[in-house]
Amino acid sequence: MRRKIRIRKLQAEKKALPTTILLVSLAVIFSMIGLIFVFEASSIRALQATGDSFHFLKLQVRWIGIGIAAMIFFSLYNYKQLYYFAFPLMAGVIILLLIVLIPSIGQQVGGARRWIDLGIITIQPTEFAKFASIIYLASWFSKKEKNRFMPFLILTGFLIGLILMQPDMGTAIIIFALSIVMYFLAGQQLSYLLALIPLSIGGFIALIFAAPYRLRRLTAFLNPSEDPLGVGFHINQILISLSEGGMLGRGFGASRQKYLFLPEAHTDSIFAIIGEELGFVGGLLILFFYVVLLFKLYEIYKGASDAFAKLLCGGIFTFFGLQVMINLGGMVNLMPLTYE
Repeated sequence: MRRKIRIRKLQAEKKALPTTILLVSLAVIFSMIGLIFVFEASSIRALQATGDSFHFLKLQVRWIGIGIAAMIFFSLYNYKQLYYFAFPLMAGVIILLLIVLIPSIGQQVGGARRWIDLGIITIQPTEFAKFASIIYLASWFSKKEKNRFMPFLILTGFLIGLILMQPDMGTAIIIFALSIVMYFLAGQQLSYLLALIPLSIGGFIALIFAAPYRLRRLTAFLNPSEDPLGVGFHINQILISLSEGGMLGRGFGASRQKYLFLPEAHTDSIFAIIGEELGFVGGLLILFFYVVLLFKLYEIYKGASDAFAKLLCGGIFTFFGLQVMINLGGMVNLMPLTYE
């Protein structure tokens, strides 16, 4: 009996090997592309701000190193143990989201207080909130319980409220959409979600009108040419960058927008620099890699053997899908720019 179990385990591992190799390869490809273009898009700004054109490249290398260490760790770690760490992780994230709001601790940049400087690295608690939400909701919904809609709504609303206080509407939208999708994947009562639609729309409209700059951003999305030097400046510079890239791009290193024309060139708007230098073909290739990643994540989700694994995979798939959709949608003006 033990021999049969061992043989099945070896067969499963052999079957999973090509998927593992593909996922690791995609991680390496994305990391290298990110490393190259973070330097390409940030060198001018880094030289002006810090006197070191390699400043943001060094930070990116540091985070890639942390990512590699995390990848190795979780490749050897039994994912089922995450079930028992779900509550401490969520509690820790909530504490971080509260701490970042303290003026003497949270760093304020561009009117938003989202970062905590630890000296060696600077962390953004909202990024941890995304993964903590996936793990917590996966562990919670994998239990066979009923009538969880109100606790789910309270937790999600509390998280979103803390994030909006920073403010960071883009991440708040991702956390909300991620939570709703995981609720759906868990097979909970859909009637509650349908009832939530008018409430969500009303809340979204209220948030837009509560802050005049959000309303101006929506206006800029609907008509980018209305205020090209004001609120429409960002999206106009993005569109200029992409349009000048044409089919094959200006060529590597030939971007003009990186010379302090394009806001957030090495972070939120980096795809515009990629499009300018590599053109439509290069941008399409990046998108192809993301489609392959999402397809493999979907395959893993379909083949998951237990409820916790299935919800965990479904959450990760949703997370990457939402990030790609919201960022690239904003870059090509199919969606409003959501970052504050």
